[in-house]
Amino acid sequence: MTIYICKSLISLSLSRTLHISTKLQSLFSLSYSSLPLQKPSIAVADYLIDRHKFSPETASKVSSVVKYVKRPEETDSILSFLQESGFSDTHLELLIKRMPRLLSANLERTIKPKIKLFQDLGFSCCEFVKIVSSNPRIITGRVDNKLGPSILALKSVLGWNMDDVSRVLKKYGRILIYDLSKTMIPNIEFLKSCGISPSQIAQCVYIFPIFFIHKPTRFREWVKRVDEMGIDRKSKMFLYAIRAIGSMTKENWELKLEFFKSLGFSEDDILSVFRKQPHVFAVSERKIEAVTQLFLSTGKCDISYVVNNPDLLARSIESKLKPRLRVLDVLESRNLLPKKPSLAYACKITDKKFYEKYVLPYSNEVGELFVVKKAS
Repeated sequence: MTIYICKSLISLSLSRTLHISTKLQSLFSLSYSSLPLQKPSIAVADYLIDRHKFSPETASKVSSVVKYVKRPEETDSILSFLQESGFSDTHLELLIKRMPRLLSANLERTIKPKIKLFQDLGFSCCEFVKIVSSNPRIITGRVDNKLGPSILALKSVLGWNMDDVSRVLKKYGRILIYDLSKTMIPNIEFLKSCGISPSQIAQCVYIFPIFFIHKPTRFREWVKRVDEMGIDRKSKMFLYAIRAIGSMTKENWELKLEFFKSLGFSEDDILSVFRKQPHVFAVSERKIEAVTQLFLSTGKCDISYVVNNPDLLARSIESKLKPRLRVLDVLESRNLLPKKPSLAYACKITDKKFYEKYVLPYSNEVGELFVVKKAS
């Protein structure tokens, strides 16, 4: 009897287990069947070439960074939107080549708001396409409230001139990645408090805006060092001096001073050069030495001549200085010049003026020489 009861219990247990198992299988089967089927990823090279006619060169470069397009339809929408917004095939290739992750960006939350912002701020289609193409990070970064105020800040500095703003952003669009309210604007306000005119500041922002996005604390340190060198804040060179100081560490600055001394410049000479043409300190040491030696080798100049004309150190040796000095040397050796010319003047004037004054009247003697050197 006991054995019979045990067998019945075992049979009942197995029956229930099989019933539960069958239900679970049915449930899992139903769950899987209700899930949407995901389409397989596409190799990015195949996607760009076959689907959007990108060049093999661009596809290869992008595929070295991004292997697959996981959601082709979403990427299609991104490329279609950009085309509708004014991006040509050439611009699109440039954009994707520079920023491959744009293929997986969020169209609604990231790209569209950025493009709309440029349009709302008055940029033409052609302008924002060039700006974005030059620096795609502008539209791939996270959406925040910095971009609009930064553009408006730049416009206010440049006198609300859209042409100037566009030119700056086409070349230096990466400044929009930074929060200008914490860098450029405080630095500009500090310069104004130093007595620098807004027009002079605007001109420098137009030429080298990247310089103004340094931390204000560091910016103030550079101004202090320039003040200590005795450069007048009213001088047109004041801002250029700050930039020169900011372009190198204190250690590199000391090495630059030692280099000038090795060429025969005294400390006063070096300070005089810096006050007159601070950008010369950004010129390579090799070039500074070559120009200095070139003028000393004429036998007509000494170090003081270079100190008094420091902008010569930034001139092109092969296309400017050597050809002109050669022409003057030939003319003087043949006594063709009624008056001994100033080397500095002859090396600083435009090519047209030099040609008219020193070549054209003596074309039989130096015409060919100057043309050959100028073309080289």
